[in-house]
Amino acid sequence: MSSSEISGTKFVPETAFGLWFLRTHTWKHHVLRVALNDLRQLMRQPPPAAAVIVDVGCGQGSAFQLLANTFQPARIIGIDAHKPSLALAAHAAAACQSGARPCEITLLHGGCAALPLPSGSADIVLCHQTFHHLVEQTQALAEFHRVLKPGGVLLFAESTEAYIKSWVIRLLFRHPMQVQKSAEQYLAMLRSAGFSFGSENVSLPYLWWSRAADFGLFERLGLHRPQPGKRRETLVNVAATRPG
Repeated sequence: MSSSEISGTKFVPETAFGLWFLRTHTWKHHVLRVALNDLRQLMRQPPPAAAVIVDVGCGQGSAFQLLANTFQPARIIGIDAHKPSLALAAHAAAACQSGARPCEITLLHGGCAALPLPSGSADIVLCHQTFHHLVEQTQALAEFHRVLKPGGVLLFAESTEAYIKSWVIRLLFRHPMQVQKSAEQYLAMLRSAGFSFGSENVSLPYLWWSRAADFGLFERLGLHRPQPGKRRETLVNVAATRPG
């Protein structure tokens, strides 16, 4: 799979279908909204007042209003390597700034392995379904750690290799297959990067859309209910802290 590069950051660009899917109700309601609600619970403490949130791989800006409603930040910084998506994110930013919970929104063109931000400038970094597109994952985690203030939180939500390597995802989307990881491997990678978290800061959702074999149909029919520890996890959510 070929990759693109910007500012030293290698990533695999999304397909036309993938870019369209990121504008759908399914993505915004069943994927993004659910993940942000879960990540907020995993933080186990109130978000800082007037926080600065960095949305890495912000795409078309679908998370902006949800972030404003959930965390009431003073500022959101959206960063993405795909210029056409940033153009659409500008519309989302304008809508958010004129909404019920307006906040300052800045959009920056850049990659996750070389974030165009000063060290210690963010209270929260959101990495939602972005990491599995990146080739230079170790460098990206080092950048997330760098831009967070001591005590800042990385909200990390990812699909695991069990899902990314399924036939339906291979057919419709594009990813660097050589860097895909299991939930356990992602957790180990976060710890190796210097982030701190306990079991109370981790969840392993097993949502219907992440089960490419049957999309949860067998479970809804009462025929099969896979249990944690006896299934291949498809998602991992973590609220990881940069120690002070």
